[in-house]
Amino acid sequence: MSGNGISAEVDLPRSPAGYFNPWFIAAVVSIAPFMEVLDTTIANVALTHMAGSLGASEDESTWILTSYLVSNTVILPISGWLAQVIGRKRFYLICVALFTISSVGCAFATTLPMMLIARIFQGLGGGGLAPVTQSMLADSFPPAKRSQAFAVFGLTVIAAPATGPIIGGWLTDNLSWHWIFLINLPIGLVAFTLISVFISEPAIMVKERIERLKGGLKLDYFGLFLVTLGFGMLQIFLDKFQEDDGFSSPFIITSFGIVVVSLSLLVVWELQHPYPVMNLRLFKIRNFAVGNILLFFVGFILLSSTQLLPELTQTELGYDSTTSGFALALGGMATIGLMPVAGFITGRIIPSKLLMIAAFIEIGIALLLQSSISPQVSFGIISLYRVLQVIALPFVFIPVNAVCYVGVPPANNGEASALANQSRNLGSSVGISFVNTMLVYRQQFHHARLTESITPYSSQHGLHLSQVASLLQSQSVFLSYLDMFHLIGIISLLLWPFVFLLKTPPKAAS
Repeated sequence: MSGNGISAEVDLPRSPAGYFNPWFIAAVVSIAPFMEVLDTTIANVALTHMAGSLGASEDESTWILTSYLVSNTVILPISGWLAQVIGRKRFYLICVALFTISSVGCAFATTLPMMLIARIFQGLGGGGLAPVTQSMLADSFPPAKRSQAFAVFGLTVIAAPATGPIIGGWLTDNLSWHWIFLINLPIGLVAFTLISVFISEPAIMVKERIERLKGGLKLDYFGLFLVTLGFGMLQIFLDKFQEDDGFSSPFIITSFGIVVVSLSLLVVWELQHPYPVMNLRLFKIRNFAVGNILLFFVGFILLSSTQLLPELTQTELGYDSTTSGFALALGGMATIGLMPVAGFITGRIIPSKLLMIAAFIEIGIALLLQSSISPQVSFGIISLYRVLQVIALPFVFIPVNAVCYVGVPPANNGEASALANQSRNLGSSVGISFVNTMLVYRQQFHHARLTESITPYSSQHGLHLSQVASLLQSQSVFLSYLDMFHLIGIISLLLWPFVFLLKTPPKAAS
């Protein structure tokens, strides 16, 4: 019997907990994805330092981020299939080992090509961690307790991006950029050891794997090619869109064409293939399809706003990286405190649908409040608005993840987790690309509007024209950031009707 009185072998045959307490297992499998999600934001802070050390230009240095995101995006959607073919525990250990070893490779890289190769392998290892973790949690708990289990996973997804810039800034300022990668070594070793000792490979999954491999591995080569090409180019397209002047760039136009053709072919091919690397048939389940739409926008809102705030505070309000990081961290700490509360009340005290609707509305209102700040805003107000925004995220993230699995056959939990995480990951990438592009357009708009009010007589107010131009530029940039907070807030307010498309789960799966 496990620690909570549930016989994992009988009642939950796909549970990796065996006879250990599933809550202990939930903590064990959450270590590695926290490390991975942390790493997606921690490197941003040290990018300039890395570029100088590696002899790379500013444009070249952005590939340090892009290379990781591309390989991460490619492996995410097929991680469920890989776990079935390789074995879930074995695949998870490979991911942890690959991520940890390549992190050390990043730390000791002396040239840009060495860094990019290490980052590609780091992204391949990191991409499989979150989906496998989520499938293990779904298999370790009965439906009535899944929302509490996803609260543990939610800490990694929501808290890590908030703490990453602080840790990265402190390590870079006080030690060196190498340490943002070296800290993964002890964490990775601990995670690998604990997973090796305490995680089980359920007998039913071993049997399924043997049956699947009878007669040889039926590999969907063309589907794998389309996934790699389509999602890899999509990430490059999103990452370089604003930098390369959008659709005025032949590279961007070509990239977009490749993305449209390859992903369109992927959908047609995978829906008719008997052994697809991406099980797109799961989108025929209404809750799963709607849940993925909502997860896309959760990623969109969380990562775009998380990028906007430190940029605004550092470029326009004069904060240093540490102070700017603390503005994010206060929201992160509030989220950590509320995550267990959200896990406990979801479906028990308050219906999941009502929680999600209220959360989207609250997030939208908080972002609209952020869009009304002035250049003289205090650190306290900035931090308060951030806290108001992110305290509602647990009440969206946990219910959405819980309802995604309602109607999904247990044998497909791994594939469902991979697709759900891919949706959230794509939302994050689209959100960041969208706000970066719109910031430029809105800055040009405000600059043109403000210029209309500038006359040669402006110097009568004691300002030289050069000072007027500087103030004009600063004000245009500031207003463009406010526009982005306003727009993301509107998007959040428009999401609640999607919640009504979700089927109400059975009482036992609430």
